[in-house]
Amino acid sequence: MKKTFLSIPLFLSLSFGMNAQASVQGAWKIYQSGDKSRYPQMVSELIQDKMYFSSIPFIKEYLATTNRVNDAAVDKVLDQLITEVGVKQFELLPSNILEKSSAPSIRYILARKAFRQAKYDLALKYLDKPIEEWNPVKPYALLLEGSIYSVSKKEEQATRVFKECVDVAEDHIKKEKNPDRIRQLKISRDYCVVGIPRSQFAIQKFSNAYSSYLDLEKSSYIWPEILFEEAWNSFYLKDYNRTLGKLVTYKAPVFNYIFNPEIEVLKALSYMEMCLWEDSKNTVEAFYTKYEKDNDIYKKFIDSLGKDYKQYYSLVKEHTEGKLRNNPILNTALASVSRDPAYLELYSSFNSGRDEIERMKSVSNDRMRAVLNENLRESLNTQRNLIGSYVRGQLQLYAAQIVKAFEDMSYIKLEVLSKRKTELYEDLSLTKGGRARGDIAHLKRTDKQYFWTFNGEFWADELGDYVFSLKSECK
Repeated sequence: MKKTFLSIPLFLSLSFGMNAQASVQGAWKIYQSGDKSRYPQMVSELIQDKMYFSSIPFIKEYLATTNRVNDAAVDKVLDQLITEVGVKQFELLPSNILEKSSAPSIRYILARKAFRQAKYDLALKYLDKPIEEWNPVKPYALLLEGSIYSVSKKEEQATRVFKECVDVAEDHIKKEKNPDRIRQLKISRDYCVVGIPRSQFAIQKFSNAYSSYLDLEKSSYIWPEILFEEAWNSFYLKDYNRTLGKLVTYKAPVFNYIFNPEIEVLKALSYMEMCLWEDSKNTVEAFYTKYEKDNDIYKKFIDSLGKDYKQYYSLVKEHTEGKLRNNPILNTALASVSRDPAYLELYSSFNSGRDEIERMKSVSNDRMRAVLNENLRESLNTQRNLIGSYVRGQLQLYAAQIVKAFEDMSYIKLEVLSKRKTELYEDLSLTKGGRARGDIAHLKRTDKQYFWTFNGEFWADELGDYVFSLKSECK
């Protein structure tokens, strides 16, 4: 018989066919014995009753106190539990504790930790041991491995791994029934699709990246954020009209949640490269009008929250429930976070954990129910703080992006003034003969692209690949 990920460890004495009370009773007997070496078996019993978050403190305590390593049965329990609750709960554990297990999910967590520390060789070492194709962590491990090769500028290896990632993710999507996991798998697959042009961009193969970016479907959840990357790629190809076309897409009402002040910076830069000084200046001035006043209030507000993760969690929750703040920057930032794939994954796990509150009512053993309730409270508080910590990190990141954008805009403003001054000294008229604002003669397109007329509105059914047709006024 073909193995499945949800197979039961051999040491279990109870089967899936037993009722919930039998499983909880079996777990209670193990807990009463005080034998922590049997905690993995107890967790397996609880997993049968979908008491996932209630099980986390038990398995963490086991890992912290045991000397056992490379136990296949324990690894299966860890894989199954982490699949249900997500990796973040276990990323909090020190690496020396995690290294006691060789479970694929644990090795993936260790690789993630090493990757964030820029220890790429170590991260690859954790991923070196093969992971079975059917294992739920496989697509995510491949995405991480490809990303490591990409940032290391090893395009050939990155492309090979990313292509494998797409195929494996597709297989998992076909078999998965859980809507949240299907969404996560599709996002992972699409990040693998754009991993290829990102690798090509990293080594300045801009023409190759230009074509590879087109492989991402516009229906993809991540397509809106990738537009900006495509815009930069076109900028390096000196196709400024297409850069501007990509950026104007963000003006569509469906993208009003996108938070990226650098969009305006790239827009101003593109106009500057085409010597369209007035357009560049107007873009800079519009940026200052939009951000200068509200940014100070935004920054003071998030600084005032310190590390109160519960408040950060509540900020996004209240925003999704329709509560708006007086600060437009904060509203857009919260809207952006609420649609962020990492936030959605954390929040989905949190909601799954809260479902256990209702299931807990069926536990007739009062003492066991009290223990499980305490565990569940601890795990849910941790998950809520993980969400709050992520939200805080994103809001702080947005604040830093605004500061960086102001610096860039100041440079552009000075550069535009300098260039205009030079032209005036050289007696070159900025408006000689009037300015023709567009001509299809200035358009560039490939065999993958079509020409459509554009009357000022966005299509209702699809956002297209827009492109400007402005003529450069550089002399």
